[in-house]
Amino acid sequence: MRQPASPPYSRPAEIEIRIARPDELARVGELTAATYVAGGYISPASSYITRLRDAVSRAAEAELLVAVHEGEPTGTVTYCLHGSSWAQITVAGEAEFRMLAVVPAARGLGLGEALVRRCIARAHEDGCRTLRLSTEPVMHAAHRIYRRLGFLRTPERDWQPVPGGQLLTYALAL
Repeated sequence: MRQPASPPYSRPAEIEIRIARPDELARVGELTAATYVAGGYISPASSYITRLRDAVSRAAEAELLVAVHEGEPTGTVTYCLHGSSWAQITVAGEAEFRMLAVVPAARGLGLGEALVRRCIARAHEDGCRTLRLSTEPVMHAAHRIYRRLGFLRTPERDWQPVPGGQLLTYALAL
């Protein structure tokens, strides 16, 4: 008898998505910066590293979520409403998420998708009509998650935070 095909990854039995605790903020900041550097998305010498490491400000001025796997934060995302100092591309009635990061050793476990799904749920809870995000062109795995969850490209909103630093945008109508 032929065995059914196994899924492309084994989803962990326990993934907890929650707001980062104060004692985790330094770890979450380092996780974010290290993930972006390891993925080749940013140079370790970039001034943006400071912003990626600043989990304390993200937690105070937005909603800093973590994916906990095997008792440790192994993924993170920053969710923010329009008007937050962390929101970059929203208008009234919209929310945004940024800085989605999953440690390389935990990729393929569904943590990134679980974090994005929590952002979608938060935007619904907040009564938003649209959830937006910006992403680098080379973040192909993240783009697959966004498309799978119904996000559509919004090229008219693409932008450059710094010269030569093109960001693509996506939106999900809620």
